[in-house]
Amino acid sequence: MTADQGLTGRALVLGLARSGMAARAALETRGFAVVSADHTLGNDEELGLLDGVDVLVKSPGVPGEAALVVAARERGIPVWSEIELGARLLENPIYAITGTNGKTTTAELLGFMLEAPVAGNVGRPLTSLVGEIPPDRPIVCELSSFQLEDIQALQPRVAVLLNLEPDHLDRHGTFEAYRSAKLRIFENQEPQDVAIVPRGFGSVPGRAQRIEFARDDPLPAEPLIPGPHNRENAAAATAAARSAGLDDARIAKALRTFPGVPHRLELVREAGGVRYVNDSKATNTAASRTALRAFDSPLHLIVGGRPKGEPFDELVAAVAEANVVTAYLIGEAAERLATDLGSAGVPFLVSTTLERAVAEAASAARPGEVVLLSPACASYDQFRDFEQRGEEFRSLVENLSP
Repeated sequence: MTADQGLTGRALVLGLARSGMAARAALETRGFAVVSADHTLGNDEELGLLDGVDVLVKSPGVPGEAALVVAARERGIPVWSEIELGARLLENPIYAITGTNGKTTTAELLGFMLEAPVAGNVGRPLTSLVGEIPPDRPIVCELSSFQLEDIQALQPRVAVLLNLEPDHLDRHGTFEAYRSAKLRIFENQEPQDVAIVPRGFGSVPGRAQRIEFARDDPLPAEPLIPGPHNRENAAAATAAARSAGLDDARIAKALRTFPGVPHRLELVREAGGVRYVNDSKATNTAASRTALRAFDSPLHLIVGGRPKGEPFDELVAAVAEANVVTAYLIGEAAERLATDLGSAGVPFLVSTTLERAVAEAASAARPGEVVLLSPACASYDQFRDFEQRGEEFRSLVENLSP
């Protein structure tokens, strides 16, 4: 893809959070006229923003049903994600990572291996790299289903699918729609590109060379980060790094030294023989089930937040099977979780807030046990995002008495 492909003179940026502001800045530095909006009420004045617009660039938090998005499509105006815009403005080879869980860890690990910047779903927007790095330097890009909904020409040099579990059903409606959005990562790939998928996964769109991975793959070194799920992430990153031409010695060094990422099974502190672990990035039930399997020690589990439309059946079964001493329930999901966990015979307390949950868990936990924040839900009922929730957990834990 060539830079600036398909771009003309006037753009509307919809959504003025981090990615929207980066998209606007990137367009303006290229001389494009930019109008922007942060809300979509659908009134005549707002719809007038579309007059003369050649493309609408949409932040991932803006749903496809938003009034300006619907109106743009009706007028034949292309709707792009910020990722699509970045891919058109950048000439760099893109190594893209998607999946339900493990995206951030795998993207950061691959970036560590390649000594490449990581952009996309968590951290810096892709468009913030426009004009900042040489065009031959690779970029690792973590992609969510929300970002992949609105691509047209994105063509990753290497595209990785880690796994697929039900998630974001409140936005996509069905697992099939969610799955289709995720698989769009492959659709524009050509034979010179590489598609990396879990062993035994079905067919994917596009024409790329196919490489499969699994957690029992031979690796040049065992990863420093613990857990079978992280070995699977390491296998995927290793396959991608080899596709980029890295030798096993360099890959092995990265595997032995990569420390992991914040908010994903992050050990915050050990006090009085109790370990406090921040897994705030577990915003769906599959991620929390993975966290539960990572520990043999008795657990004090802090769980809850804003539900995302998926059932709690498998989560409740996993909690019942794990060595959970007590579950501390927070946020909008607390009442529903109380009913489901109570039916399964799991001891619980309705803590409501994270602050109260940490205090109650710290009071009850004994040496050798673990206090684990693994919410299985979105954070938006009480926090700006999962990062703020994790930072609050870290602060509460660090302020506990020794």
